[in-house]
Amino acid sequence: MATQRAVKRNGAADPRNDSESLVTFYRLIPEARLPQRADRSAGGMLPVRALRYCAPVTSASAFGWYVFPPVDFALRWDGVDIVWTYKGADAWYPLGAAQFPDFSDYFDKHAPKDIKSFAPPFIGEGTKPANVQIWTGLIARTAPGWNLLVRAPANLPRSRGYDLYEGIIETDRWFGPLFTNMRLARTDSPIEIRRDYPLLQVQPIPRESYSNETLAKFSIVEKLSDFNAEDWQRYRETVVRPNSDPHRRRGEYAVRARRSEKRAAGAKVPHQRAGSDAENE
Repeated sequence: MATQRAVKRNGAADPRNDSESLVTFYRLIPEARLPQRADRSAGGMLPVRALRYCAPVTSASAFGWYVFPPVDFALRWDGVDIVWTYKGADAWYPLGAAQFPDFSDYFDKHAPKDIKSFAPPFIGEGTKPANVQIWTGLIARTAPGWNLLVRAPANLPRSRGYDLYEGIIETDRWFGPLFTNMRLARTDSPIEIRRDYPLLQVQPIPRESYSNETLAKFSIVEKLSDFNAEDWQRYRETVVRPNSDPHRRRGEYAVRARRSEKRAAGAKVPHQRAGSDAENE
């Protein structure tokens, strides 16, 4: 899927009218980096062997879009209180709830009269100790029936200074800030967050895939004696045959996965973008 750029006016195409868009990202903070497709090489961090032969790893790495923080900033926690600073600031500030620098005025300049003064905060302290909520400067809107799983980037090295909570946002219904919640894991030293490094990976998932009705449909084979002939045949084809063939090619799984992907290429995502207020709700 091609990356969508900023909405253009004066007769130019508006990406929001593209029925093929599974997700539309809206940039509110002008300095925020635009999202980009996640990379199957995890930003070049994967070993060459994994990149060539390990389709499960590369598929997971490429699934979704990278989302970045809108500015370089740092947090410091002493075990009780949190302070923060950002690029261009000359001090550390107690963390309560803070707007992105100069964003409130920018927001009010463009917002309708009844929405002025409702600019989302950029950063704020969570309800529990060591928890911080961070806004990416974006809003995301997905096609009907599709939501976004918000998580740490797959297979990218992570800071030991914090952990990110994962969450599923119903972005086909909720048109609000795309944010994440962070739990600080280190005290008494700065925890730096860089604008040029993905903070999040957001992944599209159909709502029905995580419904109680769907997740209740599972079964368990408790022991080997319960394997039937079909199970053993599958094991034979998957494990025994490849490892018994002295001439087998490396990366057979990856080859089959790429062939399946090519066959699926061009298939349309079964959805339709909402075109009216009645369809949106």
